[in-house]
Amino acid sequence: MRLLITFAALFASVALLQVSSGAVGPLDAISGTALGFSTAQIGFLGSAHFIGFFLGCWSAPRILGTVGHARAFAAFTAAGAIGLLAHMMLVHPIAWAGLRVATGMCIAGCYTVVESWLQARLTNETRGRTMGLYRFVDLGAALLAQLMIGVLPPAAYLSYNLLAILCCAALLPLALTQTSAPDVPDAPRLRPGLAFARSPLAAAAVIVAGLTAAAFRMVGPIYGQEVGLGPDQIGLFLAAFVLGGALAQYPAGWLADRFDRRYVMIWFSLAAILSCGVTISTQESGTLAVFGAALLFGLTTFPIFSVAAAHAHDFAEDHERVELSAALMFFFATGAIASPLVSSLLIDAFGPVALFVFLAVGHLILVGFSLARMRVRAAPTERTDYVYTPRTSFTIGRLLGRKR
Repeated sequence: MRLLITFAALFASVALLQVSSGAVGPLDAISGTALGFSTAQIGFLGSAHFIGFFLGCWSAPRILGTVGHARAFAAFTAAGAIGLLAHMMLVHPIAWAGLRVATGMCIAGCYTVVESWLQARLTNETRGRTMGLYRFVDLGAALLAQLMIGVLPPAAYLSYNLLAILCCAALLPLALTQTSAPDVPDAPRLRPGLAFARSPLAAAAVIVAGLTAAAFRMVGPIYGQEVGLGPDQIGLFLAAFVLGGALAQYPAGWLADRFDRRYVMIWFSLAAILSCGVTISTQESGTLAVFGAALLFGLTTFPIFSVAAAHAHDFAEDHERVELSAALMFFFATGAIASPLVSSLLIDAFGPVALFVFLAVGHLILVGFSLARMRVRAAPTERTDYVYTPRTSFTIGRLLGRKR
């Protein structure tokens, strides 16, 4: 309880940010459909979000070093609130793409500030419990964000204003806390080549993880509408995916710490291909079957990023870990930027099943590459502990505190 009180302000800000930012993607997809946007245009909005996310991850440490924690958090929150409030004032897909860049920058920038603040207050004794609470708050708020879609009317001032209010409310806990802001840490260098040098397989796996998560979150609502789900059911559909990912973390960690992590990635990817097949085959089997398929899809795909990150850190030196985490996030963002637009174009051309065919092919390629890499070198004899890795900012490596 004392630990929760100590970080209450930071956790409250994270929860409010996640609810606000986590709901805007599916809301944009449903609203875009109501306003007559094409499937490709809606997919482009998802890609724009991850362009903003990448820009926010890259710029936030430098802005933080220039103006400090509180001002940086306020600036990024203001960008997010503007991006939300202007939606119904500028009803055009190109304008919305620009606004989604702003909201993507907001979430990446604010998470960078929060994680930098957390890192400065953590000790080795409190790190594990604090990170457990942090993941619980982050995943719980993400689940709530998806459930909100069922009550937010599409293409309405009310919906975007409510999300903007939640975004602005994230300022209050940090603005009113009596805890002084910590010293500004050095910004990690962004060296994408480091991830490829340490583990080409991990770099490929996080690209596939980015493809998967972004396509489902940003284009999944279109799939839901195509298979007959109503707006109130799409929120449950997306929430089932997040819930599946949360439930998968403990068994994924147990497997990754006891077996060759490359085999773990292979089996998760094979399970992901199977779940894509199940999703396609159950799309006309009723609402509960569709929800169950989404849960299974989350179970099989969510852990791949964290298993890949653990595998990459097995080959890294201690002084490389922060930069390696940033490099892995870069590859994740690369996959996430491309995925919504590509998958939306495929849906336009071949129908809703194309989404899961696309994702299945991505995981099939990952399986083949994993088997090829296993012939190049053996698994490391010493390994880092598996930890669930949130995809939040380039500075997440400082919080993980991986040890052999």
